[in-house]
Amino acid sequence: PEWDGEPIEPETCKTCGQSPCICEKTPAKPCSVCGQSPCVCPPEPCAKCGQRPCLCRKKARVKLADGKERRIQHMTCTSFWHPDGTPMSAQQFMELLFGKLPEFFHNEEELRAIWSAPDTRKKLLLGLAEKGFGHDQLAEMQKIIDAEASDIFDVLAHVAYAHPPLTREVRAAHARVYINTQFSDKQQAFLDFVLQHYITAGVEELDQEKLTPLLRLKYHAIADAVADLGQPAEIGKVFAGFQKYLYADKAA
Repeated sequence: PEWDGEPIEPETCKTCGQSPCICEKTPAKPCSVCGQSPCVCPPEPCAKCGQRPCLCRKKARVKLADGKERRIQHMTCTSFWHPDGTPMSAQQFMELLFGKLPEFFHNEEELRAIWSAPDTRKKLLLGLAEKGFGHDQLAEMQKIIDAEASDIFDVLAHVAYAHPPLTREVRAAHARVYINTQFSDKQQAFLDFVLQHYITAGVEELDQEKLTPLLRLKYHAIADAVADLGQPAEIGKVFAGFQKYLYADKAA
């Protein structure tokens, strides 16, 4: 092999003056928990999820055309697809939905009014589905914005206006304040039953088609429901009429 010069002498220790150093090494203090040096304790669990290692879903920031940021879960796979069958990212889906929503409502008040009535809410959902924003896609968007315990209204309000989602439980609590002053004791008991189903299962429980099944669950016989709540037309009016309190300004 080729000679590359004299070997370099090791540096002289500034403490003991020797080369190599012969200073006595002081061992590190053992960990007060495991007694080992170095420490072999497992890392602390995440303060948020309580797991070790952390299982929290990472969030990404998405800025839409209004200049406001939304936060979405970091997704490793997609559940959204272009009409031609190619995959679409969560951000692309949110941008597409943001661009289409003005075709259905022009401001927050109009969205609230549409969503507050079962018939107009149903028409809105059908219209969204025709544009490619059906039940499954909106449910997936709930997950992406970390709003699975919220209403689909909150998904639309978050995408359209960057409002932070409220849980269904919080909305129900706001609504009860109004319900307790606007309805009789027996009507309140029924509406509280409806709200429990809404909290558990979602906004679908407020569909007009769910009224009869809910009455049967609560009263077992429609005749018993009529005895408590009044004639069917009045019951339907109560069922549809209370829903605006879920989406009143205070709850949004």
